[in-house]
Amino acid sequence: MGRRDSLKHSVLEPLPAEFYAKTRRKLRARADDDGLDGLLLLSPGNITYATGWHFSRNERPIGLWLGTNGDSVLLVPHLDYEYASEVPGLKVRAYQEFPGVTPPVLWMLDETGARRVAIDTLDAALLGAAQQKLERLDLEDHAREERSVKSDAELALTREAARFADQVLKRLLANGGDIIAQGGTEVDLLTDCTGHVRESLSDVHGEKFQGTKVAITASVHSGPRAALPHGSVISRKPKPREPIIAGIGCCIGGYHAESGATFVLGEISKEQSLLMSAMTQAGTATVEALQNGTRCDQVNEIALEKIREAGFGSAIRHRIGHGMGIEGHEAPWLAPGDHTRTLPGMVFSCEPGIYRPGLDGWRTIDTLIVGKDQVELASTFLKDHPAHNRVLTF
Repeated sequence: MGRRDSLKHSVLEPLPAEFYAKTRRKLRARADDDGLDGLLLLSPGNITYATGWHFSRNERPIGLWLGTNGDSVLLVPHLDYEYASEVPGLKVRAYQEFPGVTPPVLWMLDETGARRVAIDTLDAALLGAAQQKLERLDLEDHAREERSVKSDAELALTREAARFADQVLKRLLANGGDIIAQGGTEVDLLTDCTGHVRESLSDVHGEKFQGTKVAITASVHSGPRAALPHGSVISRKPKPREPIIAGIGCCIGGYHAESGATFVLGEISKEQSLLMSAMTQAGTATVEALQNGTRCDQVNEIALEKIREAGFGSAIRHRIGHGMGIEGHEAPWLAPGDHTRTLPGMVFSCEPGIYRPGLDGWRTIDTLIVGKDQVELASTFLKDHPAHNRVLTF
């Protein structure tokens, strides 16, 4: 049985402490090359990327100080002191509470003792006070470029997450028609397909990946509600010949992937075939553009032009895709305004979408890994199930 057909065995391991130590060394080197005393990371994604710590995100700021003198210090609320102390290779300092007499971020700057600092993200209300404390303050995300190109170990986690996301769609294709025939709704479809695969994910990876993020997320929308892909999933029973959009996300070891498809309940009409063909052409164009090292904004334009050429330009509502990694949505963006040149090791979603409010909506999702010679489809559901096979029979 092939690797992608079996959920039973896994040799994957969480990223080791040395991965994060190496990441911190690279970030400190960037700071040193830029003439800084260090980096204060406040973005939760950047902190997790540099430490492997999956912490609760709330109103209490958490920071990571990376000094060019070699210091690596987690700056946390007192509530999280013991938890943070479990992270290997880091010192920990704690403040009492938020919002505090002194805002926690300003306390963090005092704790560093530095004069030349780059901060990846900062509340505008604190900008003036932060500038007064420092000789030089750069508002620059030095982690972004490092995060955008993944290592082999990160890509292995991405592939596995994509494999499980595919399994949710396979379950929906196999069981969705019967569920609807028995009176099932969007909620019932979602519950069945995610519940089944979530259990498998826990069986295969749950114990080994404790302390990291391991999760399945999904949405199912049908008929006119398919034009609202970020809307709530409700107790609506899909009707014959309606589209059913399923968008699936999976995270393993903190690394995300996506897979998504639009199914039709019953027979696919001629117009629906044209819609699905337009999305396929946009996906193919995305892959071809990424193979050529095209700029992110140009990839977006090349792909969306295929939808316009098919006559559905007025139904475009969003970019063609986005980066994925520690966060489900992260830079670079396959969208207007992002001039990043695509490089091997980058991971993107490809999400051609056509939305006609009040009528229907259509979208597919692939996880793409840019390689040296070609683009890898980490998610294979769309390739293995051509558009004419995405039919729920009932």
